[in-house]
Amino acid sequence: MSGPSNWDYLAFDPTGHHLYVTRDSQVDVIDVDTHQRIAVIPGTAGAHGVALAPGLHRGFISNGQSNAITVFDLTDNHVLATIHDVGGKPDAVVFDPASGHVFSFNGREHSVSAIDARRARVIGKIALPGKPEFAQADGQGHIYVNIEDLSELAVIDSRRFRLSYRWPLPGCRSPSGLALDAAHYRLFSVCGNRHLAVTDATNGHSVAIVPIGQGPDAVVYDPARHMIYSSDGRSGEISVIHQITADRYERVGALTTPWGSRTMTIDPLGHVLYLSTAKVITPLGLTEKPRFIPGSFVLWALPAPWH
Repeated sequence: MSGPSNWDYLAFDPTGHHLYVTRDSQVDVIDVDTHQRIAVIPGTAGAHGVALAPGLHRGFISNGQSNAITVFDLTDNHVLATIHDVGGKPDAVVFDPASGHVFSFNGREHSVSAIDARRARVIGKIALPGKPEFAQADGQGHIYVNIEDLSELAVIDSRRFRLSYRWPLPGCRSPSGLALDAAHYRLFSVCGNRHLAVTDATNGHSVAIVPIGQGPDAVVYDPARHMIYSSDGRSGEISVIHQITADRYERVGALTTPWGSRTMTIDPLGHVLYLSTAKVITPLGLTEKPRFIPGSFVLWALPAPWH
């Protein structure tokens, strides 16, 4: 695929069978049935995340360099509005159906902004205790977000827009990716010290710690098959974890991936994993910042294995 080699989150729309791939200054829209790029959403300086609000036929892109949110139409992918002055370096972005708001997690200023999804404007901002990473909304008025530098989970009341709880993540250093099992109230945080931490979403209690690979960034949950997948970019693998019960977990294997494949999403109906990466200029150690060959970006898909 042509365009920038930088990338971050991916998002999947199961209704339209569209995959949204952030590419720094643009977001590519892929029709997964035809394997074709059908649109490019431009003007997304430093694009990080994409939140989808199917009921409103809208999507929201967080632009880290311009401190803005791009609002686009899910039907034809044209830009509807740009919301400026969202916060310092918006990163994770989620739509919360309970409140009807979009929440932007701003990494530079350690805050979260609430956005009226219909009117496309910021309606509030609250401070967070540290640097936010991935976030999940449960649809019941709770938003969960990993606090990377404090090894915590924060819980936000989406209707009253306030910080409700701060939960420690024992055994988890530098949590990044976060997935949610809404049926069993379980949260899955991937950690920089090669652990996946399972947390009870009702009370913050630690449920389990499962080994994973090096350099995880994203994690997804397949509720139909009770499987968890962690994309471990510096190990060049996807850790495959079976949810035996809500409180029992087992790492059952790993899939080999190109080095640097750290972000991921899933088609929950087709059970397909989508990842992206680019070719590395030189071999790197585990602590070095990777450098990628310009123009070498690649998007790929593979069936999600199950136990």
